[in-house]
Amino acid sequence: MSGNRKVRLAILGSGRGSNFTAIADACAAGQLAAELAVVLTDVADSGILRLAHERGIKSQFIPPGKFRTKLDDEAESAFVEALDETQVDWIVLAGFMRILKGEFLRAFPNRVLNIHPSLLPSFPGLEAWTQALEYGVKVTGCTVHIVDQGVDTGPILGQRTVPVMDDDTPALLYARIQQAENLLYPEVLQALATGRLVIHGRRSVAVEEMVSKQNCLEI
Repeated sequence: MSGNRKVRLAILGSGRGSNFTAIADACAAGQLAAELAVVLTDVADSGILRLAHERGIKSQFIPPGKFRTKLDDEAESAFVEALDETQVDWIVLAGFMRILKGEFLRAFPNRVLNIHPSLLPSFPGLEAWTQALEYGVKVTGCTVHIVDQGVDTGPILGQRTVPVMDDDTPALLYARIQQAENLLYPEVLQALATGRLVIHGRRSVAVEEMVSKQNCLEI
């Protein structure tokens, strides 16, 4: 990326679009130095598709194919082609309910982000908030991470904690985790867009922290 070109984001979603709304609002308010280039969905009547239309953001439904939990080869190729055409910098999963593997991740190495409703590596997989309640933890939260070939195993970029209340139900806890997600995702994207967050292997490091350590070594 060069010149004054803004970081271009693609959002992939399957549901209501709450994280999409948080990211779009942050862009509109100037709190996120990026533009939403395209919204892609695997659900024809999804809320995220309607919200993208209302905001005038380029959007597209792409049939996912014959599998229930992942894209088939034809669908995967269609998603990759749509993203290549739009020339996006980061691919942001926001409630996208299909596992991405193989050719998709090889097409966009270390450029696919996801948000998970737990403090990874604790409680990966489905219904992480229910897992947290059943395990009896007092604190859970959400995590933004790079998507790799595993299930919620990629490098962690940011986390936000959420307390677990004694009278919590899965629905109440999940609602508070979603509120935390709506704050965390734009914050992490802004740090990436402005170069304040860099990835070293499995660790993500704030540029300010790196500079501070270098200064300490120089003294």
